[in-house]
Amino acid sequence: MATVQLHNPTEGRAYFDRKKASGKTSMEAMRALKRRLSDIVYRQMINDATTATAAGPEGQRETTTDSSVTSSHPHAGSSEKSLPGPAATQDRTPLPAMA
Repeated sequence: MATVQLHNPTEGRAYFDRKKASGKTSMEAMRALKRRLSDIVYRQMINDATTATAAGPEGQRETTTDSSVTSSHPHAGSSEKSLPGPAATQDRTPLPAMA
C-alpha cells in the first residue's frame, strides 16, 4: 500500500514528503507511512466489527431469522430449472505460425 501511495499524489505521498522534510531518511519516512497505513486499516477493522455487532443476525440492521415464505417449500424460481443441454461447439480459428 505504501509503495502505491508514493507513486500517486495522495495523502500518503504528502505524509511521506512531510517526514522527509522534517529530516527523516527515506527508510524512516517509509516506515512511518507504513505504520500510519496499518493504523488506518486497523481502525477501519475495529469500526466494521463494532458495526457488525450492532447489526442483526444476517449482517443487516433490523433483520430477523424468521422466513417471509409462507410454506417450508417455496416454488422453484427460473434460476433453479434445469438447463436445456450442452452448448454447441464451434470450430476455432487456427493461430498463425510464429516466424
